[in-house]
This record gives sequence, C-alpha cells and structure tokens, in this order.
Amino acid sequence: MWISAGAIVAFLAAVCFSTKAIFVKLTYLYGADAISALVLRMIMALPFLLIAGWYSTRDGARPLTRADWKNVILLGFMGYYLSSLLDFMGLQYITASLERLILFLYPTIVALISWAFLKKPIGGSGIAALLLSYIGISISVVKDLEHTGDVATLLIGGGLIFACTITYAIYIVGIGEMVHRIGALRFGAYATVVAAICCLIQFFLTRPISALDLPAQVYWYSLAMAIIATVLPVIMTAWAIQKIGAPKVAIIGAVGPIATIVMAWQWLGEPIGWEQLVGAALVLSGVLLISVKRKPAPATAAPTPATERAG
Repeated sequence: MWISAGAIVAFLAAVCFSTKAIFVKLTYLYGADAISALVLRMIMALPFLLIAGWYSTRDGARPLTRADWKNVILLGFMGYYLSSLLDFMGLQYITASLERLILFLYPTIVALISWAFLKKPIGGSGIAALLLSYIGISISVVKDLEHTGDVATLLIGGGLIFACTITYAIYIVGIGEMVHRIGALRFGAYATVVAAICCLIQFFLTRPISALDLPAQVYWYSLAMAIIATVLPVIMTAWAIQKIGAPKVAIIGAVGPIATIVMAWQWLGEPIGWEQLVGAALVLSGVLLISVKRKPAPATAAPTPATERAG
C-alpha cells in the first residue's frame, strides 16, 4: 500500500519529538539540572529557530500587528516556556515513559477546557475516551512506582508533568486563530524564540554562569535535543500539516508514547512491563477516540513541541 510523504514525515516528526525526554534524562546523568538543561536546549535551538522564522517570511508575509505580537508572547510563554520548564522539572522524578504518556493526555484536557469554557459538548465517546485514558495512566503508574519505589517522588513528578499537560492544553486551545493568521511554521518559530528568551532570563536570575560548567556529554545531548527533538519536528510537523492536514498528523502522532517507551528501555534501562503496555494501549485508544470524534480546527489539532512540545 502506498504511503504518502506527508504521513512519513508526520511519523518521523512524532518519533523526533519523543526523543526529548530521553535526551533530558541523559543530561541529568551527567550532572545537569532542569534549568541548565532547558537553557542549553534553547540556546542551541535559537539560531535554527531564527532562521526558520526568517524563512517563513521570505515571500512577503504580512507584518504582525501589536495584537499578534501580544498573543505570540503570551502563548510562547505559556505553551513553550512554562510547559517546558514543568516538563523538565518533572523528568527529575519520574521515568521518561510515564512522562510521555501523561503529556499525551493533552487532547483530553483540551476537550475538558472546551466543555467548561467554550460550552462544547464532550458526548458519549468523549466520556469513554476520558475513562480509557485515565485508567491507562493509573495502570502505568503502578510500574513506575515499582521502578522508583517512592510514592512522594512519583506524586511530585507526575504532578509537575500533569501541570505541564494543562498549560500545553491551554496553549493548544489558544493557537488556532494565530496559526491561521500567520502560519504554523512562523508562529512556531516566533513562539519558541519567546520561550528561549524567557529561559535565558530565568537562568541568569537564578544561576551563576559557572552552572554551565558541565561535562561535554551534556552539551552534545543538548545539541541533539535542540536539533532532533526541537527544530526538526517543528519544521516537519508544519510541512506534514500542509500536506495531509492536522487531524491526520495528530493521529499519526500517537506513535510518540510507544517510541518513548522503547527508547527509554534501550537507552536508559527503564523497564517495560505489562502495566506500561496495557496502560499505553488504553491511553492511546482514549486519545485517538477523542481526536477522531471531535472535529478540531486544523491548527489546534496539530502536535507541537512542548512539549514539548515541550513538547
């Protein structure tokens, strides 16, 4: 069966996004903390993002209004900076596998926000999706608890990642009009530049410059995180959305948590048990159910780095 180039690129983008937690964990093994790892990622990604922002305006794109800049700054702070900070902090406490599954709950949070504030009904399939997703997370927590052996650590880390999921969901609800107005690549580049500036400000307010005196491995992993887990998936996702549409890109993105589980097992030595596999299957089923049944606007359904996209 013939597979479109857009679907292949969307798949690769999802896998690239999934490497972020792996690279973060690897930097921690060599002495980095959440703030230093985050600022290194952003510093190394910034030149590529500036180039992407320039490239997105090369064909005479209309100038941004004051209101556009206000929204870019607000959403960049909320969706990229704050979400990334919470994500990096949470990864100090829980496994990369559980982190990715919790982050993947963001469509269910989007549905709840839309129901509570925009009066959009969830429906029977939406309720079923919520139940499947959160039962799946509960099962996955069991395996993580066996691995860490500390309930308090699991609650702190899981709470931080879930807070990241909420801030990212708020960001997703808010980006629809902006992406339509200025384009997915342009918005992604500008918003990530805002996040990078916020990270630099935070670092210099809270850390001495000597905090960046870290082993060479940290810098190599940070560079890989910047290119493989940040810049490339932003560009590939924007291109895939143009080719096959955001709903299909979002569905293909379901491969992300599975990719993280496999990579965490191979590179970090995290265990894979039936709890994770069953939990992941339930979470993916719930998220796909709610993503397919709801008909999101093309831009709002698009997976973007937190985690990240952060991401």
